[in-house]
Amino acid sequence: MIASSYTGIALALLSATSYNVGLIQEKRALGRMPAIDLRRVPHVIASLLADPAWLAGFALMLLGLACQIVVLTFEPVSVVQPVLASGVALVLVLSRLVLRERLGAVEFWCVVAMAVSVILLAASAGGAGGGAGHHANPGWMAAVAIPSVVIGLLVGASPLRRRPRALSAGVCFGIGTGLLYGVAALAIKGLSGVLVGHHGDARIVTGIVSSPYLYVLVGCSAAAMLLYQVALQSCRASIVVPVSNVTGSVYFIITGTWLFHEHLPASPAKLGLRLAAIVVAGFVLVTLSRQAEEPEPGPAPVPGFLADQGRQ
Repeated sequence: MIASSYTGIALALLSATSYNVGLIQEKRALGRMPAIDLRRVPHVIASLLADPAWLAGFALMLLGLACQIVVLTFEPVSVVQPVLASGVALVLVLSRLVLRERLGAVEFWCVVAMAVSVILLAASAGGAGGGAGHHANPGWMAAVAIPSVVIGLLVGASPLRRRPRALSAGVCFGIGTGLLYGVAALAIKGLSGVLVGHHGDARIVTGIVSSPYLYVLVGCSAAAMLLYQVALQSCRASIVVPVSNVTGSVYFIITGTWLFHEHLPASPAKLGLRLAAIVVAGFVLVTLSRQAEEPEPGPAPVPGFLADQGRQ
């Protein structure tokens, strides 16, 4: 196994850890804040930026995204995304230890299975035929990304237009933000091509600023982040995060591998390990998302927008 493969998987794990620890920190901060009302976006943004605890979580998430951009420059999507998805296991552990959300037997075994998936990915890395792609056809990229963003916004914002059960709202928020973050991940993958194709700090900065991928990344991430704040405040992290991850991970693996012309390893042994790791990760994420269908004890808080509707 080549050294870059070890480095790539380690950096992807760092990205997943930083990003998901940041999520938990944001969840803790949001629990002490007034209910978020997305009809007042400037006020919401000002409130978030004025909270040091929330800013600490946001900084960790930005560090995770930065690591993700770097690792996607030299590792294929089919390796990076399942490793990033393993952060779900960390969220489940932290949601139990920090947020006091219950970690049942199913979640525990999912944590174990995620660890096995990461080990299989590490064993499958390297070899011919598994290189990272950096360029996608702009027309195909737009044809895939635009409908995905529209669907993500419609599904993610649907709990804001009515008052569904808390679990149903968590699933809708998860699917919507997962699609938006999936498109953002495609933009990150596109930006990785700028890092590869340009040499020198000035040319890299110019290439990033002039790339449409930067603005797709910022727009999708901003919309997903606002929806995610409502979701984290009003729903269990152990529901929203797995559903969002299963949506974003499956979307990114399928579309990213195709759009960027990446291939699975040529070696039959490495191919088997890679496919087994993807299947295990996908099965775990689907299993976790199905836990959202279980009854949630006690009444759950609703977003401020929905609470205001109920008082009218």
